[in-house]
Amino acid sequence: MWCQKEIRLKSHVRGFHLITEQVIQELPELRRISVGLCHIFIKHTSASLTINENADPTVRQDFESFFSRAVPADEPYYRHTLEGSDDMPAHLKNSLLGSSVCLPVSDGRFNLGTWQGIYLCEHRDHASSRTLVVTLQGE
Repeated sequence: MWCQKEIRLKSHVRGFHLITEQVIQELPELRRISVGLCHIFIKHTSASLTINENADPTVRQDFESFFSRAVPADEPYYRHTLEGSDDMPAHLKNSLLGSSVCLPVSDGRFNLGTWQGIYLCEHRDHASSRTLVVTLQGE
């Protein structure tokens, strides 16, 4: 079976947000797959996706602190500044973290570790909603 759909996420403030449950709720087809893969792609260059710790919210705060320090705004060498001082750093963070994740599917569920979840990594201060393209394949 192959299935592809777009999921629209509400806008989030800058930071790292767990979206695992929202993705699962939008994918009733997931329950029909006994073994397969789920590819999730974000259609934006100023936000990204990753898999990480889903239990302790301080992990998400530490991610934001680290990336804000590693890729700061308002650097004098940035040339791409027409869309705001947070835009170029957002593009760089997207390239570092990536635009997609691929998850194994087993027995109708994402086969994640006990403490793993899908993060929307929002890198803009005033972001709009985001769109994911989700592709399921399996049997």
